[in-house]
Amino acid sequence: MDKIVSLEKALEKIKDGMTIMIGGFLGVGTPEKLIDGMIEKGVKDLTIIANDTAFPEVGVGKLVVNKMVKHVQTSHIGTNPETGRQMNAGETEVELIPQGTLAERIRCGGAGLGGFLTPTGIGTIVEEGKRKIKIRDKEYLLELPLKADVALIKAHKADKKGNLVYRKSARNFNPIMAMAADLVIAEAQEIVEVGEIDPDEVMTPGIFVDMIVRGDK
Repeated sequence: MDKIVSLEKALEKIKDGMTIMIGGFLGVGTPEKLIDGMIEKGVKDLTIIANDTAFPEVGVGKLVVNKMVKHVQTSHIGTNPETGRQMNAGETEVELIPQGTLAERIRCGGAGLGGFLTPTGIGTIVEEGKRKIKIRDKEYLLELPLKADVALIKAHKADKKGNLVYRKSARNFNPIMAMAADLVIAEAQEIVEVGEIDPDEVMTPGIFVDMIVRGDK
């Protein structure tokens, strides 16, 4: 099945109020074409799950600047002053999650697990409202899985069945997010025929990918 679709067709799946995972680390590995399409479409009241909110003019940061986000779950906002301003003004709800915890919560969501135990956050505001479990005299927080309606991810190369290859550090959160959403849209810089990607090079199998949008070179 050919999963390649137009940007417009992919954007039809993105609605107001959705929870959306977006790959990337300070904009590296972020599907910029899809984000620009979302801005043009004008979707709003989004819950965004991302490693960070990048910069005001890059990636997830552009969604924040355009006030399309009502809630963000992220590990870092320091490079985007607008996120901090909106948080302090009560315009956007920001949930800061330790980076390793964020990654593991997403991984749990994709693997169908009920959560995991971690000592990270004990004795800090991270533990507020969370269940503590003691094992062998050591306390842990029970962290619950994260899932999304849609995951927007960025690949260096894709074949027409959706098998993906990422480039170097641009891999970051993309593979785990591709497993943790009901619908996965990949923006690929290069699209090749089935069989042109060596099976040993596949980083995200096509079974997880629903749509492929051709990226800008």
